[in-house]
Amino acid sequence: MKRWFAALTLSLCVGGVAKAAIDTYQFRDQAERERYQQLTKELRCPKCQNQDIADSNAPIAADLRREIFRMLGEGKSNQQIVDFMVDRYGDFVRYKPALSGRTWLLWFGPGILLVGGFAVLAVIVRRRRLAAVQGTDELSAEERARLANLLEKERTHD
Repeated sequence: MKRWFAALTLSLCVGGVAKAAIDTYQFRDQAERERYQQLTKELRCPKCQNQDIADSNAPIAADLRREIFRMLGEGKSNQQIVDFMVDRYGDFVRYKPALSGRTWLLWFGPGILLVGGFAVLAVIVRRRRLAAVQGTDELSAEERARLANLLEKERTHD
């Protein structure tokens, strides 16, 4: 009897603590359920920042899931729902922001920096190679005389 009571008490404690992001919505059909899942996976939680709203336990994510379900029930398209979320929370709410004048740096900035870095590296390497090649060919008359004198002294010591 004590074991049964302990198991019951433990299950009630654990059940009360474990809070998951489980929403129970009744969809009209499988297509609507798939649209809901797709939308909640492609929108980012504004609070969690690195989690989609489908997996987030944050209260705002639950509100967003409820809002998506409501708009789906009203017959809104995926694009209308995403536009509503972007208008309300900004481009940050999308994992893949649309290409626009405000986001072109986000899309192309890393590539531009990478190409620019390689260009700077190529210029530095080329200048060093040119300096090394030019440095051996451009001895003044005084430097040549001194070099010849040193080489002559080296030969006489051998």
